[in-house]
Amino acid sequence: MPTNFAEILNNCVESVNSFLWGPYFLIALLCGTGLFFTIRLGFVQIFKFKMGLGELFGNFSLHGEAAGKAGMSSFQAVATAIAAQVGTGNLVGATTALIMGGPGAIFWMWCAAFLGMATNFAEICLAQIYRTKDDSGHTIGGPAFYISRGLKGKWAKFLAGFFAIAIIIALGFIGNMVQANSISDGFSGAFGIPQWLTGAFLALICALIFIGGIKAIARVAEKIVPLMALLYIVVGVVIIALNFHQIPEAISLIFKAAFDPSAAWGGATGASIAAAMRYGIARGLFSNEAGMGSTPHAHAAANVKHPVDQAVLGIMSVFIDTFVILNITVFVVLTANVISFENGKVVFTGITLVQEAFSSHIFGKTGGYSFVAICLFFFAFTTIIGWYYFAEINVRYLFGAKAVKIFKILVVVFVFLGSLQKVDFVWSLADMFNGLMVVPNLIAIILLSPVVAKLLKDHDAGKEYDVKEYLK
Repeated sequence: MPTNFAEILNNCVESVNSFLWGPYFLIALLCGTGLFFTIRLGFVQIFKFKMGLGELFGNFSLHGEAAGKAGMSSFQAVATAIAAQVGTGNLVGATTALIMGGPGAIFWMWCAAFLGMATNFAEICLAQIYRTKDDSGHTIGGPAFYISRGLKGKWAKFLAGFFAIAIIIALGFIGNMVQANSISDGFSGAFGIPQWLTGAFLALICALIFIGGIKAIARVAEKIVPLMALLYIVVGVVIIALNFHQIPEAISLIFKAAFDPSAAWGGATGASIAAAMRYGIARGLFSNEAGMGSTPHAHAAANVKHPVDQAVLGIMSVFIDTFVILNITVFVVLTANVISFENGKVVFTGITLVQEAFSSHIFGKTGGYSFVAICLFFFAFTTIIGWYYFAEINVRYLFGAKAVKIFKILVVVFVFLGSLQKVDFVWSLADMFNGLMVVPNLIAIILLSPVVAKLLKDHDAGKEYDVKEYLK
């Protein structure tokens, strides 16, 4: 029996999370929505993939035009979105899925990401159509705007307000505490730096970027994201290549364990098919954020001729997050053979498992731990910046531009406090609010799916885009 209020509250949050992220609610709802849009949009993630590649590399630039009130470049927008998507989930989330759900969880992670590409495409189309300007003249958009402007009515305004509050809490405050803690914890373990010192440094650089507004956020994203992703990918591919003889066995294990979990490690994890599906899908969705309603905020500010031109980049961002970066983590760990068990329990877990894998060949113990800590810093740091931006837009939606100054100060304080010590309850709370913000977003994009289908059909027919036609 719970003995105090904190324990009671923690149990309540855990109960809510077990339902929210269970197989019969959000997992089913998110995958079902992805399947719905995959079919309704004619497998858009396949047939628009080439276009997405063209838009991504055609617009690539480390020195794009400065973002401002009118928005940002297409590449800056997708870089900001990927900055938010690529975080601790690509390291810790991947290993959690592997251990808790077995290697079969990775198969279900791939399935969720494939379906999520179509969902993200739909979100971005709507974010572009229903974007507007706030009271200071900034171009802004996202779920709160396509919910209130697309669905209309008091109930739509309530849903939009609920989403806005949930994302401000989930990403702006609690989520950024979690990311900051990952950085300080990683640096403490790898370099022995006190967590308060890392927290103070992190809070300072965040404050400088937040003060610079959208211009600074876009500049940081377009420069750091490509470089950090390339570094992690190159080193990861080298390690996988050194263990190339293990690749066929790793792939075979993933597919076998997806339907027969006992095929992995002699069934040492005790995972079932249901567990493989739950952890694979939940961690995959948590990583790529498709359907959560977060990344459309960045894409809404992109200056493009047609919403589909930006929406195909949503397909690419999910692909890069899951099928490239997250898969690098998975195959480095699986091919390095660092997963072992003692008395039925795994020896290395979480970020330590990733550090052991990177230490196995080219770095050595100290170098591997340091490399992963540095990667974790950039992954989590860019996520903080992206999540701050998404939350700020919802502050503008609810309270206007004047409230942003106070919000900036509060986020900086939360980043510092989050760096000091890991509190499991905060992580659970982040999961809960992440789940709550998904619900109104999915309701909206499903109800507005005819608008997305019409937009895609008109684009394929070569019809010139006129936003007024979709705002009727």
